[in-house]
Amino acid sequence: MPIHRRSPNGEPDPIFMLGYWGKPEATLAKFTGSADDSWFRTGDMAVRDADGYLWYHGRADDVFKVAGYRIGPSEIENCLVKHPAVLNAAVVPKPDAERGAVVKAYVVLAAEYIANNPYGISANGIFDEEITAPLVAELQAHVKSQLAPYEYPKEVEFVDTLPMTTTGKVQRRILRLQEEERARNALGT
Repeated sequence: MPIHRRSPNGEPDPIFMLGYWGKPEATLAKFTGSADDSWFRTGDMAVRDADGYLWYHGRADDVFKVAGYRIGPSEIENCLVKHPAVLNAAVVPKPDAERGAVVKAYVVLAAEYIANNPYGISANGIFDEEITAPLVAELQAHVKSQLAPYEYPKEVEFVDTLPMTTTGKVQRRILRLQEEERARNALGT
């Protein structure tokens, strides 16, 4: 969502940066338009309704809002991987009719944990909700004990692997789009 770089009186708005130090390419990527009529790309995503109002839908950089709170997925992921059961994790917003979104975690279990866990979770790739429910509660309590109460994942889905880039970074975008698709299918649209 771009914001005009000049104030209403036409002067350069003092709240905007001039650019990234020593990174002209990054600066060009943040601004669009000409030098006299440029816009700053905030990284926020919004939708304009029929009445012209803008409705915030999240950030292009994976930060999202849940019930008015800004959620940084990497902080929750870092907390989750400190639990001995977790090998890797990804956190995305799951669309929710009441709150806009809820925090959802995709979790890859550590092989050592699967081999020795007290809940009987097996390595067959099928994660029965009844069997994993105690572990979900344990992971939620772990995050609650380390982070703000609104940051714990309301839903945890166990997976064998996460979508990764060739450089080894989790592709949250794929998981976010998957959740959006699931929500559309649930509504029958």
